[in-house]
Amino acid sequence: MRYDATLNGDTLALDDPVGQSLSGGHAHLGRRLGRAATYLPEVATFSVVPPDADEAQWAELARLLGPGQFADMFSCPAVPPPDWEPVFVLEGRQMIWRGESRSGGAPAETGVVELGPDHVPEMLDLVARTRPGPFWPRTHELGTYLGVRDRGVLVAMAGERLRPPGWTEISAVCTAPEARGRGHAARLVGALAARVTARGERPFLHVAEANTRATALYERLGFTTHRPVTFRGFRTP
Repeated sequence: MRYDATLNGDTLALDDPVGQSLSGGHAHLGRRLGRAATYLPEVATFSVVPPDADEAQWAELARLLGPGQFADMFSCPAVPPPDWEPVFVLEGRQMIWRGESRSGGAPAETGVVELGPDHVPEMLDLVARTRPGPFWPRTHELGTYLGVRDRGVLVAMAGERLRPPGWTEISAVCTAPEARGRGHAARLVGALAARVTARGERPFLHVAEANTRATALYERLGFTTHRPVTFRGFRTP
């Protein structure tokens, strides 16, 4: 795997995107106890403790979540106490926009519509059919979500998720099986990237290492791999 170490800009916030988001732009969507923090349940399951967390900080997170609850630790490197049940481990990569695109084509927002609270049921239905990653009834509150319709039916979607200072994550990129191969994902990601950069921020995203098709698409759209990440989830004791 090749990593680009020549990119300009401050990427330190990307080392802890969940914690940085919950301390800043998403503070109103989260809960905090001591040095542990997590999103509100219907917004996201992402949680965070300091990289050097001790048992006291893990206990704070357990109290926030409650017994037997899922803690998606995203890319947090801290290791929980042995009584926390492992749920999943997924290797991935963090990619950042390098300020150029080889995609060309039509204007980014052609055929794109903005999605909001009234569209949550169909957004959840599309996510259930395509499984792009975690998405809950209030996930749309994290940022702007855009979609593409075919004869009135939502067939593709992408949106903004984590918001560490100076950055916005593009996530929930998905297309219904019957609508793939039409450039919808490229158009949505391009539209979001344009909006993010217009407000003076920089787009980034995460992708599973095994999803080589998505990685190739993001590279064509102007993203480059910044670093490898390991996503992990646990259940509280």
